[in-house]
Amino acid sequence: MTKLFRSVFLAMGLLLPIASGTQAQTPETPTLSAPPATGQAPAQPPAAPAQPSGSMNPLPPAAPQMGIAPPSAAHPPLQPGDAQAAAPAAVSPVTATLPHDLSPWGMFMAADIIVKAVMIGLAFASLVTWTIWLAKAMELAAAKTSAQRALRRIEEADSLGEATRAVSGKDGKLRGAVGTLLSAAQDETRRSADLGEDGIKERAAIALSRIEARAGRNMARGTGLLATIGSTAPFVGLFGTVWGIMNSFIGISQSKTTNLAVVAPGIAEALLATAIGLVAAIPAVIIYNVFARAITGYRATLSDASGEILRHLSRDLERRQRAATAAPARSVLQAVQPAAAMPRVPAE
Repeated sequence: MTKLFRSVFLAMGLLLPIASGTQAQTPETPTLSAPPATGQAPAQPPAAPAQPSGSMNPLPPAAPQMGIAPPSAAHPPLQPGDAQAAAPAAVSPVTATLPHDLSPWGMFMAADIIVKAVMIGLAFASLVTWTIWLAKAMELAAAKTSAQRALRRIEEADSLGEATRAVSGKDGKLRGAVGTLLSAAQDETRRSADLGEDGIKERAAIALSRIEARAGRNMARGTGLLATIGSTAPFVGLFGTVWGIMNSFIGISQSKTTNLAVVAPGIAEALLATAIGLVAAIPAVIIYNVFARAITGYRATLSDASGEILRHLSRDLERRQRAATAAPARSVLQAVQPAAAMPRVPAE
C-alpha cells in the first residue's frame, strides 16, 4: 500500500511541470473584469507583448480592455531611396510618349500626311484671301474716288459737251466708268441725229444701264473666290481634324493603353487643322461682306452719273428741237422783210 501511494505521488509530480509548461505557451484572452471594490487597489493591466526587434515600424499597442490581440509583426519601413527609385519608373512611360516640341510648327511636322495636306491647302487659301483683299481694295478705292470726282464735274456742267470736256483728261480722252458712260451717250446722239428724241433717250438709257452692270461685274471679279473660301474652309479643316482623331484612336488600339498622354499629341495636331480652317474662313467672310457693300456703293455712284448724263442729253435734245423749230420761222421772216421794204409804185 505504501508503495502504491509513493508511485501515485511520483506520477503526479512528473505531470504537474508538463501541464504548467503547456498552460504558459497558450495565450489567454483577457476578459473584462468587474471594477474593484472600494478600498482595493485596481488591478494592473497585463503588459503589452514585446515588439520584435529589427527594422520594423512600431505599431500602437491595442487596448487590452477591448479584447483585441496585438499584431505579431509590422510592415517593413519604406526607405527614401526606394521612393526615389520608383518615381522615374512610373513617369518614364508617360514622358516617353510626349513629343519634344508642342509648338504649331512642331505639331505640323509631326502630323499625318493627310493632315499636312489639309493644313497647306488652308494656308494657301488664307494667302489668296489676303492677296485679293489687297488688290481689290486698291482697285475699288481708286475707281470709287474717280467716279465721285467725275460725278461732281458732271453736276456742275450745263450741257453734255461741257461735261465731256470737264471729265476728259489733259489729252482729251475719257477714262474710267463715267467716261465710258459719257462716250456711250455721245455716240448714241451722233448715230441717231436724224431720229426722234424719245428713241434717242430710250436707247441711251439702255446703253448706260448695260455699262453700269458691266462695271459692277468687273469690280466684283475675284470676290466669289472669297465666298467659296469662307464657306468651305471650316469643313476642310474639320476633315483634317476627323482624320487626325481617327489616327489617334488607331494608336490607342495598337498601344493597348488608355493613357491620355498617348493620344494627346495626335488630337492636338488634328485640332490645329480646324484652327487653320477658321483662320482662313473668318477673314474671307468679313472681307467678302465689306467688298459687297463697297461695290454696291460704287454701282450707286455710277447710277447717279448715268442719271446726270441722261438729264444733260434730254436738255441738249430739247435745245436742238427748239433751234430747229426757230430756224424756219427766221427764214420766213427774212424772206418777207425784203418784199415789204420795196418802194410803192403810184397807180396811174
